[in-house]
Amino acid sequence: MLIVLKPDAKPKQIEKVCAEVRAMGFQPHPMPGAGRTAIGITGNKGPVNPLPFESLPGVERCIPVTKGYKLVLREMKPEGTVIDLQSAKVGGGKTFTIIAGPCSVESRKQMDQVARFVKDQGVNILRGGAFKPRSSPYSFQGLEMEGLEILKETGAKHGLATITEVMDTSTVEAVSAAADVLQIGARNMQNFSLLKKVGKAPKPVFLKRGMSATLEELLLAAEYVLHGGNYNVILCERGVRTFADHTRNTLDLSIVPSVQRLSHLPIFVDPSHAIGRRHFVEPMAKAALACGADGLMIEVTPDPDHALSDGAQTLDFKGFEQLVESLRPLAKVLGRTLN
Repeated sequence: MLIVLKPDAKPKQIEKVCAEVRAMGFQPHPMPGAGRTAIGITGNKGPVNPLPFESLPGVERCIPVTKGYKLVLREMKPEGTVIDLQSAKVGGGKTFTIIAGPCSVESRKQMDQVARFVKDQGVNILRGGAFKPRSSPYSFQGLEMEGLEILKETGAKHGLATITEVMDTSTVEAVSAAADVLQIGARNMQNFSLLKKVGKAPKPVFLKRGMSATLEELLLAAEYVLHGGNYNVILCERGVRTFADHTRNTLDLSIVPSVQRLSHLPIFVDPSHAIGRRHFVEPMAKAALACGADGLMIEVTPDPDHALSDGAQTLDFKGFEQLVESLRPLAKVLGRTLN
């Protein structure tokens, strides 16, 4: 059940509702919004009687929830979640945020080159993989702890927020200490132990859709994180596996408006991983902007043909500059600002 407070509800009234929820043995999840606060209830095994809450001061109405996800529902925050990363704000519908960087952190020199370049292009969030989940055990697995340190130093040097993947529960603390955003990759979308762990982490979570996951499964995965108390979650469409073989995966852009209809969480698109071929990245990036996504995750490095991972889908500097320039007029027409 969701308890919707009146716009003028006082902090003491909100706490009174939360206390009543706790007295019933459940967990309240208050989410302040631009115009009102909504409180989600978790821990109940069946329907919650709304009568004890409807009579409390400050309560406007109670909304029954029949789905397995509650906290991600748009009713919790109709205006949408906005995540403040200091160097960039994510979500809200007005900005279109680009995350850019190499698939893997390979060296300090490489990361310094990339960070300097993407910042000149207006990018404020730097990506780079330190721990790499690869299909083959013989592929480059990342620089691991050294990679984390390089990413942290590079972000601080250039004033960029940073994002990198966390692969398992044992590295959550280390990644949280080094990066501003924790990425959960497609292979780990339903790693429930990991989702619970990052649900208690102090950093926002970037949750990628699993390669065969439905919309409901993606939202349920996000629910695990919010249930842990971490309400700063960004969803990401990165392509799903189908019978098609002309691209690496099938980019399902229909999930963007579908997520936005059901949930208050921002949603990004990763055309690099979805397509797997660099010459398709630009048109699909423009399609992501056109369909209303909150941003992009793009792979870029100085010399993609010699990259240690995913070079075929990675843009070089000239290609990335061309991509950004192609997005500017479209963003202006749509009333969006590139961030």
